[in-house]
Amino acid sequence: MYSFRNDYSEGAHPAVLKALQKSNAVQTPGYGTDRYCEEARTLIRTLCDAPEADVHFFVGGTQVNLTCCSAFLRPFEAVIAPSTGHPLVHETGAFEATGHMVISVPTPNGKLTAAQVRTVCTAHSTEHMVRPRMVYISNSTEIGTVYTKEELSALHKECKELGLYLYLDGARLGSGMVSTCAPLDWPDLAQTLDAFTIGGTKNGILFGEALVITKDALKSDFRYHMKQRGAMLAKGRLLGIQFQAILEKGRYLDNARHANALAQTLQTGIAALGYSFLVESPTNQIFPIFPDTLLRQLEKDYEYEVQQPMKDSSTCIRLVTSWATPEEAVTQFLTDLTRLSK
Repeated sequence: MYSFRNDYSEGAHPAVLKALQKSNAVQTPGYGTDRYCEEARTLIRTLCDAPEADVHFFVGGTQVNLTCCSAFLRPFEAVIAPSTGHPLVHETGAFEATGHMVISVPTPNGKLTAAQVRTVCTAHSTEHMVRPRMVYISNSTEIGTVYTKEELSALHKECKELGLYLYLDGARLGSGMVSTCAPLDWPDLAQTLDAFTIGGTKNGILFGEALVITKDALKSDFRYHMKQRGAMLAKGRLLGIQFQAILEKGRYLDNARHANALAQTLQTGIAALGYSFLVESPTNQIFPIFPDTLLRQLEKDYEYEVQQPMKDSSTCIRLVTSWATPEEAVTQFLTDLTRLSK
């Protein structure tokens, strides 16, 4: 049985484990005030060419998302998000639990546009409605699509004109950055976003997300918000050590390139057999549509996520590759699929 269910089934990159073991007996202060966290912050600022950015470390993605929502917004302010966005689908109402409404915008490709953001703001124009204040996007998106630098710049410009904050959930940031159709550099992120996360959990570390805040108005008292939300890890050094190890020597983006390449091999092989997809994804998540009879055979040897039922007794599933996916697993899947498709 091989799992294409997600990109966090495995443990951590060997370099991360080595760094944790090497530092294991070193005594440090707690709560992210140690030298390892500071070195990781410096590394992130250098990569992003953003020396004034604030950098904070969190254990998980939902934790950082809801902390940012709570910290950045006043009680009557709301978040604009694509209908496929994590806050609307996979975070159990975490944003709403902070008292903030999430305004859902239908989008076929998982991406928001500047025009959609302006339309929402125009529709929420009086004190009888919530006031949109933060735009939530993800890259890569929840359905594997990616924003180009031009799209991010257009969103940033629109948000600035409308007085909104642009926040990017980077749970799969590496995969989005190295996609062949819309590559991004680290400084591109710092220049077009008010805050963004660097996802580690899904790209080679045991656990952890790094939050980068570039907008000065969002920096004040943020550690108070972290503490109140249970987001200040006593052994915070564990996060700093892991991020330093995975970001050094280009490992973070190399991991993502590996995952993307194998997903594209899967996508190309599946398409060659005549199967269609929910969307065309250039990243490490792909969404093929298979007959239900075929899936009953595949599930004997492979694990995957069901995305949604389709017409004509078929289902869209999600296949995800990771930094640790072996090429042999992809080859075997395509071999089995070819055999079962005859």
